[in-house]
Amino acid sequence: MEIVFFEKPGCGGNARQKAALCAAGYKVDSRNLLTEPWTAARLRLFFGDLPVKDWFNLSAPAVKSGAVRPEALTAEAALSLMLQQPLLIRRPLLEVGERRCAGFAAADLKSRLGLELRETVPDGCAHPPA
Repeated sequence: MEIVFFEKPGCGGNARQKAALCAAGYKVDSRNLLTEPWTAARLRLFFGDLPVKDWFNLSAPAVKSGAVRPEALTAEAALSLMLQQPLLIRRPLLEVGERRCAGFAAADLKSRLGLELRETVPDGCAHPPA
């Protein structure tokens, strides 16, 4: 099965997530989330029924500084900001055929994409324990 994996190039968390997918036998087609030509309608498909605040990369500088407050945004406003500043998008975005999801939560990978992993990998850019 092939998985389209939208990532931030150089992100260690995304590298570990891709490695886990490959170790589980999946073929990964990596794409740059920051340069992908997104539209609001296409991007919206990845978020399913998640609350708007969960669409965001909480490590993005604009979120961490308080300049962007995801909990205060409508879906339309959130998508508009994400199109302007792709670093705001929760990653990775994954696509398997017509199925999509945002983030790397094991439950979502299984329920929304039908993926099973052999190892647990953090959702987001957490660094491995020392």
